Amino acid sequence: MLTRDKAESLIQEVLAAYPAEAGKERAGHLAVSSPEVENSGTCVTANRKSQPGVMTVRGCAYAGSKGVVWGPIKDMIHISHGPVGCGQYSRAGRRNYYIGHTGVNAFGTMNFTSDFQEKDVVFGGDKKLAKLLNEVNTLFPLNRGISIQSECPVGLIGDDIEAVAKEQSAVLQKPIVPVRCEGFRGVSQSLGHHIANDTIRDYILDRPATSPDIDCGPYDVAIIGDYNIGGDAWSSRILLEEMGLRVVAQWSGDGTLAELERTAKVRLNLVHCYRSMNYISRHMEVKYGIPWLEYNFFGPSKIAESLRKIASRFDATIQEGAERVIAKYKDLSDAITAKYRPRLEGKRVMLYVGGLRPRHVIGAYEDLGMEVVGTGYEFGHGDDYERTVEDLKRTTLIYDDASAFELEQFVEKIRPDLIGSGIKEKYVFQKMGIPFRQMHSWDYSGPYHVSGEFSAYLNPLTG
Repeated sequence: MLTRDKAESLIQEVLAAYPAEAGKERAGHLAVSSPEVENSGTCVTANRKSQPGVMTVRGCAYAGSKGVVWGPIKDMIHISHGPVGCGQYSRAGRRNYYIGHTGVNAFGTMNFTSDFQEKDVVFGGDKKLAKLLNEVNTLFPLNRGISIQSECPVGLIGDDIEAVAKEQSAVLQKPIVPVRCEGFRGVSQSLGHHIANDTIRDYILDRPATSPDIDCGPYDVAIIGDYNIGGDAWSSRILLEEMGLRVVAQWSGDGTLAELERTAKVRLNLVHCYRSMNYISRHMEVKYGIPWLEYNFFGPSKIAESLRKIASRFDATIQEGAERVIAKYKDLSDAITAKYRPRLEGKRVMLYVGGLRPRHVIGAYEDLGMEVVGTGYEFGHGDDYERTVEDLKRTTLIYDDASAFELEQFVEKIRPDLIGSGIKEKYVFQKMGIPFRQMHSWDYSGPYHVSGEFSAYLNPLTG
């Protein structure tokens, strides 16, 4: 059992291994959940630059823009403007499922790059970019628009991607969005989310639509911040539409340019990943008067809670529909819980992921009788932790931007029954003999946004 005293002792033991200055800085990023932490409104120091020389698993601003926000928009071409490596590394790295014919009207798993060479760094890549925009439009004429995802060298040499985008947008008669997401910007991929949100605001929402309009109905909603990893957004959409809502926009997983454009007319924005999409949701609330609501579809308890919360924003028809959907799947989820809970009761889990799972999956584990004894974010902000502590027990270890050393030490001493983290951590902990599930791409399975399926995610423990 992880007691509060043991958790605090672990933190001090880890900090003692650092030089004095580094230990002092890292102390603010580590904590134990408690009533004092929850009532203070703060938890740990977050969204700060990683310590030089300390191994971090964060990504960069380019990763946040291209890999998360823009990249999954399927009917647009997303050009990685810079050396080939970033584009190739980001190509199909996440399982953002989509419906369409790849290379014809969908381009999510393709790599488009300007392939910077030394001469481009010296003389600039503006002309090369303009040529590339024309080439991709000739080769793939059914694309609905193009985004330019700038890599580090572009920001260093000062390429004017905005001027190229404006000029070529007029020539091609399509939206071309320049995204200043050079990897060195900010402290993590989080700034890339924000930059990408701002370009959606400036180049899509606040400009005339290029797609045919739709009639706006009283039950129209948008799913925002679901990247359809393994098909999660599709599962969410089924539940929402079964309760009587009409999902007219889903982004960015399996999303389209038309869906981005029509979002400004919905009745309610439903935000799954708060960290990556709260910026654009707040903008639409201020400019268009569209309220937004965060939801959680991991595990039957949170699904029922979220459906009722969503339904409360609508009339009795939708509220009755929510209860109907909850009742429809109750027997199924109860049967799965009854099957797996006896084998999982009392098992302990440690989490370390990105934008939402460190807190969203807590309820799903608890539905199965499991306890989250440690959790933290790679690139979370203070408000992420404020939301997280509300769902934690009073002795949960909390760690922000944990170094490889810290994480390994915590795991070695706590010896949890399961770890949920990313691909960078997977093989280290498997070699330590601890069951592990990859929570960025679901270990290439899923989806898990349905009442009972999350239990199948735990097959390292259940067999």
